[in-house]
Amino acid sequence: MIVVFDAQCLLCNGWVKFLLKHDRRGVFRFASIQGAAGKKLLADAGLRVDTLQTLLLVDENQRTWQQTAAILRVLGALGWPWRLAWLAWLIPAPLRDALYGALARNRYRLFGRSETCLMPDARHAARFLN
Repeated sequence: MIVVFDAQCLLCNGWVKFLLKHDRRGVFRFASIQGAAGKKLLADAGLRVDTLQTLLLVDENQRTWQQTAAILRVLGALGWPWRLAWLAWLIPAPLRDALYGALARNRYRLFGRSETCLMPDARHAARFLN
């Protein structure tokens, strides 16, 4: 599965670092929206980089998920104890996604922005698409 993220967003970078730490099976690969692979995945999903307010998850069959659906699928794939996040599916998607949207729109103001993209260390470099 590929997680497409904003590499200039410090919250998004923290999410990727969290996944690198907890994805012991190496299920996830990563593509930044600033890179060619990320831009292509976004375009294939009908999304534009300049108006992007979501995390995108793409599986091996090219199915895509956005916003809280993407987060919950990622957490479910991490296994125990993160799989417990599936309980959030009980909350209606419009409510979950409204909160997600507010956070996404204000992510730079709340968490900061980096002028440089996240650079993975050597042991994780192969998991990043360019």
